[in-house]
Amino acid sequence: MESYLNILRDGYTGYWNYLVNEILHPGWHNYFYWLVGASLVIWLLEIVFPWRKNQPLIREHFWLDIFYLFWNYFLFALVAYNALSMVAVEMFRDFLALFGIRHLVALHVASLPGWLQLVIIFVLRDFMQWNIHRLYHHVDWMWQFHKVHHSTEQMGFAALLRYHWMENVIYRTLEYLPLAMIGFGISDFFIVHIFTLVTGQLGHANLKINLGYLKYLLNGPQMHLWHHAKHVPATHPHGFNYGITLSVWDYIFKTNYWPSDDEQLPVGLPDEEHFPTDFVGQTVEPFVRIFGKKRME
Repeated sequence: MESYLNILRDGYTGYWNYLVNEILHPGWHNYFYWLVGASLVIWLLEIVFPWRKNQPLIREHFWLDIFYLFWNYFLFALVAYNALSMVAVEMFRDFLALFGIRHLVALHVASLPGWLQLVIIFVLRDFMQWNIHRLYHHVDWMWQFHKVHHSTEQMGFAALLRYHWMENVIYRTLEYLPLAMIGFGISDFFIVHIFTLVTGQLGHANLKINLGYLKYLLNGPQMHLWHHAKHVPATHPHGFNYGITLSVWDYIFKTNYWPSDDEQLPVGLPDEEHFPTDFVGQTVEPFVRIFGKKRME
């Protein structure tokens, strides 16, 4: 028990020191300023080259999404996630040790060039995220959390950043085992994080980006807008276009749907949802719906 408490303490102090260092020491490998800088650049592009020209520059609930930016990428990790996840990983390793399993690595790729290792982890992680994202739309209790992300009714770069903190927990939990079983020889996945961040923001941005044939590989705002459509066709009751960074998975598994480039497509949850529009309400509402429904059954 004492070892877990030490991990918990070190998790809090370690992340606090990391965050302070990120803010006080700008640099090329500084995730904090990359996130803020990328957001500002893409917002400026939205202002200069808007796709939906009738959409306000400060769109509805813009500042709520900006808060989500700092909450989901930094504050939540400081409040709870980083330290508790470190304890959970250590407990999982101790559990495996009871059965004589000392390490999870089943496939060693450390001998491959660094750039190839980055490509492998990017593609593997994106495919796992595509599968998890699809689960969010098919599993009712997961969908209740994912509704927070789909509650935005005016799309912009910051819409990427609006999601319930439970999504972080679910994504990281389901990703952990597959990634832990691959023996990577690199520790710096910074470039992967930045690439997925920028493409994710562009995918939600108020920009018309002509990808040409790259649309079969990369997700873009025209395709992803349909993923956020307020009204889905009866042929796709659980949604479509689940791609996070890559669209190729949707084309391979026939979950793509992109009938037109409709900049006026209504987005958000159906009107009858009556979903909260504030941070506290959006944090609490999924739990109320999940456990309220269980009490009624």
